[in-house]
Amino acid sequence: MHDTTIMLIELGAVVLGLGLVGRLAGRLGLSPIPLYLLAGLAFGHGGLLPLNTTEGFIEVGAEIGVILLLLMLGLEYTAPELVDSLKTQYPSGAVDLLLNATPGALAGFLLGWGPVGALALAGVTYISSSGVIAKVLTDLNRLGNRETPVILGILVIEDLTMAVYLPVLSTVLAGVGLVSGSVTLAIALGTASIALFVALRHGRWISKTVSSDNPEMLLLVVLGLTLLVAGIAQKLQVSAAVGAFLVGIALSGEVAHTTRRLFMPLRDLFAAVFFVFFGLSTTPSDIPPVLVPALLLAVVTVLTKIATGWYAAGRAGIGPRGRLRAGGALVARGEFSIVIAGLASATEPRIAPVATAYVLIMVIVGPLAARWTEPVARNLMERRAAKQAGSAVMTDVRPATEAGS
Repeated sequence: MHDTTIMLIELGAVVLGLGLVGRLAGRLGLSPIPLYLLAGLAFGHGGLLPLNTTEGFIEVGAEIGVILLLLMLGLEYTAPELVDSLKTQYPSGAVDLLLNATPGALAGFLLGWGPVGALALAGVTYISSSGVIAKVLTDLNRLGNRETPVILGILVIEDLTMAVYLPVLSTVLAGVGLVSGSVTLAIALGTASIALFVALRHGRWISKTVSSDNPEMLLLVVLGLTLLVAGIAQKLQVSAAVGAFLVGIALSGEVAHTTRRLFMPLRDLFAAVFFVFFGLSTTPSDIPPVLVPALLLAVVTVLTKIATGWYAAGRAGIGPRGRLRAGGALVARGEFSIVIAGLASATEPRIAPVATAYVLIMVIVGPLAARWTEPVARNLMERRAAKQAGSAVMTDVRPATEAGS
């Protein structure tokens, strides 16, 4: 009874604290993710006030948080939309992968982590935060801009890449041999492909099967189906997150719309718990030594994301200002970088503090880059043009002066 009482007190304090820091972030115009991570660091091992009784409960909540994040992401798209994005945006997706995964992979090798750590850190630096970017675009009233479909297309490609990357990462992290690993990977990718095919061909039937006019019944059926598929996917080495993503894709129409509305509060709650748990599992004293490499990695990958947006928007015939806005909007990293780091931290513990520091930087810089990349670049170009015009005037005036003398 005593342990239960302590657990309720600790859990209540955690949830209340998350609500307060979330409100603070909203007033500051920031994403709450960095504050959730800092809260986890404060209450984790080596923090100010470690939580002992509720850590196991929070760990399970964190797993559910990842599953709900990917379910909600899948609900944003239909299978045909994913296929269309692949057809039109694959060159931009390839450039995005090359420019943004490479710095992480190189950093992993330079830090001495080997192929496993390099593969994990490549994913951390590659994937943009769909949640942060969607909120920023809404706050800046850019949903109707010409570059916004390009941004969303890049995010769709990244999400599809995760459906392949996560099984590969899970197989590599398992440390199995070449033959066993190849078989496991083939099973994982085959399972994901079959699930995507079923979503394409039979998504309407699945939606009709789970549909209900009773919100309570719909919530229970979709949540149960998602957890079941996520568990089976984990068993088949596909990753529970990918299984949840595919469930989201399979649902469409009114069912998807209603499910999004019902699951939004649940998603927000358990996602917050997930970020807190990642902070809990990271020792605060491990972060200061990795701040310099995390900052260098942040500087490089801010530039590579801006270059990605510039290229992708240029392919769509958008002008320089829209291309800069697209690049700045893609900078933010967040939830999925932490998901990847969480998967890898059991095999390569050194990735957790680097990923935490990196995401803390990028989730703050991301909204600022979205807001200021284009105005700052425009201001610099105007100054340069004015300087060149002034130089031209001086060149014209000088010969006339010399002639008069």
